[in-house]
Amino acid sequence: MVVKSHGKHRRTREKLRKTRRITVNQYFRRFNIGDSVAIRIESASAETMPHRRFLGITGKVTGTRGKAYIVEIKDSGKLKKIIVTPEHLKAV
Repeated sequence: MVVKSHGKHRRTREKLRKTRRITVNQYFRRFNIGDSVAIRIESASAETMPHRRFLGITGKVTGTRGKAYIVEIKDSGKLKKIIVTPEHLKAV
């Protein structure tokens, strides 16, 4: 019998499909605290990828942690803080 995969890319064939190439500028993008951003997962950088359930959710940048940003979002009525690198964010 084959054992079912339970990895972080499970059931994401359509969600993580790439339609364009990633540019170097996306890695060095800057956001200010208080900016409104949308989480847009870039599947080319899998190491710092947020969970697939947060794809398309908008939130506010509340701080920084190294090169990453702390984004506060509302998920099913609860405030959550996600640490996301700039290539996975898009200004709204």
